[in-house]
Amino acid sequence: MAKKAKSIPFEFAIENIFMLRPRVRAMFGAHAVYVGEKLVFILRDKNDSDSGVWISTTIEHHESLRIDFPNMHSIKIFETPVTAWQVLEKDDDDFEKNVNHLCDLILKGDKRIGKIPKPKKKKKS
Repeated sequence: MAKKAKSIPFEFAIENIFMLRPRVRAMFGAHAVYVGEKLVFILRDKNDSDSGVWISTTIEHHESLRIDFPNMHSIKIFETPVTAWQVLEKDDDDFEKNVNHLCDLILKGDKRIGKIPKPKKKKKS
C-alpha cells in the first residue's frame, strides 16, 4: 500500500510566491520551499512553538528583520539560544499578515531572506 503524502501546511505562502516558481521538498516532517537555488522558508505544523514558517536567514539580519517581524524568534528545536533560522509562529495573532509580508519581501528579492544550502557530501565508495 502506498504511503499517503502529508498535506503542506500554510500553502497560501507558496501561492503568494507562485510567480517565482517555488519548489517544495519534504524535509524532516516539514516542507522546504526553494526559489531558484535558495531555500527561502520551511513550512512546519507540529504541536509546539516551532510550528509556523521558518525564515531562512542569517544571524546578522535578525535585528533588521525584527523591525518587520517583532514576534519572530529563533527556533527552539536545536536547543541553542540563537539560531540563524527564525520562526513566525502559527499561533501568533498576526501570523497570516506576517507570512504575507515575508512573501512580499521574497518577491522583491530581499537579500536578508534565503540561503543556498551547502552541497551534500559525497558518500565514500
